[in-house]
Amino acid sequence: MILLNYAHPLTADQRAQVLALLGEAPEVREVPTHVDRSLPMAEIAAAMADAAGLSPTEWQTTPLLINPPGLAPLALALLAELHGRSGYFLPALNIRPVAGAIPPRYEVAEVVNLHAIREAGRGRR
Repeated sequence: MILLNYAHPLTADQRAQVLALLGEAPEVREVPTHVDRSLPMAEIAAAMADAAGLSPTEWQTTPLLINPPGLAPLALALLAELHGRSGYFLPALNIRPVAGAIPPRYEVAEVVNLHAIREAGRGRR
């Protein structure tokens, strides 16, 4: 499995949490996310997907996981781009603040199965 990290680098603790949730340690690909906000989100999302370095076959056959960028419009555009390349919504990390931690720390709370959420939503139409 490959974890496409479009957010802050994962700490050793966060990597251990991912391992515990998945039962395996994914290959982590750090993808730069500094963006020029004057460009269209679709253009930025396509460039960020390209930066993952996957071939068309790999997009469709490799198990993938995403840690999306924090900028909501970019995260949405990137999810749409990645869905187009892979054919499904990639599962995503939910990273949340650790309550009461000083200095602030973040933990991997869950792996969100976006495809399952989509399927459940279709059943509620």
